[in-house]
Amino acid sequence: MRYYLIVGEASGDLHASHLMMSLRKEDPVAEFRFFGGDLMQQVGGTLVKHYREMAFMGFIPVLMNLPTIYRNMKQCKQDILTWQPDVVILVDYASFNLKIAHYIKTHTDIPIFYYIAPKIWAWKEYRIKSIKRDVNELFSILPFEVAFFEGKHHFPIHYVGNPTADEVNQFKANYHEDFAAFCQKNHLNDQKPIIALLAGSRKQEIKANLPTMIKAAQRYSDYQIVIAGAPAIEEDVYRPLLENTEVHLVRNQTYPLLEHASAALVTSGTATLETALLGVPQVVCYQTAVPKLIRFAFNHMINVKYISLVNLIANQEIVSELFADRFTLSQITSELGKILPGGEHRQAMLEGYQTVHMALGDEIASDNAARLMVSLLRKHRES
Repeated sequence: MRYYLIVGEASGDLHASHLMMSLRKEDPVAEFRFFGGDLMQQVGGTLVKHYREMAFMGFIPVLMNLPTIYRNMKQCKQDILTWQPDVVILVDYASFNLKIAHYIKTHTDIPIFYYIAPKIWAWKEYRIKSIKRDVNELFSILPFEVAFFEGKHHFPIHYVGNPTADEVNQFKANYHEDFAAFCQKNHLNDQKPIIALLAGSRKQEIKANLPTMIKAAQRYSDYQIVIAGAPAIEEDVYRPLLENTEVHLVRNQTYPLLEHASAALVTSGTATLETALLGVPQVVCYQTAVPKLIRFAFNHMINVKYISLVNLIANQEIVSELFADRFTLSQITSELGKILPGGEHRQAMLEGYQTVHMALGDEIASDNAARLMVSLLRKHRES
């Protein structure tokens, strides 16, 4: 069968690549075409557009790039109509993907599967109308989403397990490099422990978050600071931020870096969950424009108590969340000190991570999703 996949960022590329491998196990003659990234391309198929050409966030960047966004959307719609896949699989990236879903639903009979449900439980809950109208099957990777979609909105959903948990488990089973070898390979000091910085996967996030994260980590001179370079972000983005510092950058080694880190400063998103599952105490840091307004919106308009997946999954505050008006150098520095070895919050955080492990379970998400998708598509064909 023919599968058309659409992702809009690095984490989607990772999860979609694993889904593609699992689909190929269920359907050996599977053909893939996609808006995606390097990892999906390695699995095989035709890359139509790379997600780095689509990753715009924030009101001003989106406004400035509207012509590009509309061109991408037009190209995607036309490409699907021309290729005529057996299914369109949307991966997160709701602002783009829900518009594609509506167009395909109104112009074709191609079924729409959504893998990694849009996070409408946080905000823009009105999007449930679009999902009910345009999405045939919804696949969730967060256990608390079942109650939201099925209980609150009476829309059936498949919880398939969490792909990040799968990916971390596979890494742990196969990674055997010790600290000294990791340091030698990356020209680091094997006599100094590491504070890891994960500053986001988009240029705007990195430029907003990284300078303050570096300054906070520099207060702890017994540690070396190492940045996890985001996939598809050029080194030129980081270089001006590292001038006149002893901060190091490693590329394509986020999991190994976390494996050897004593603590981490992390922007919100999948990286917070990866950090927790790898057992690294963390502070979640996220700078926003108009911070007081964002804090007001979070307190009065957004439907969740937390921004990090760690806290959302555990339904309690395990990691500190310093965003909007709480994103300050002094607060980040203080919270980092509390989770470094000997810090007062370190052990409690590590114990709290066990709650997250238990909530996610040990299902292999990509295999479960692929098995369901192929079965549903075969039934669709028969009918």
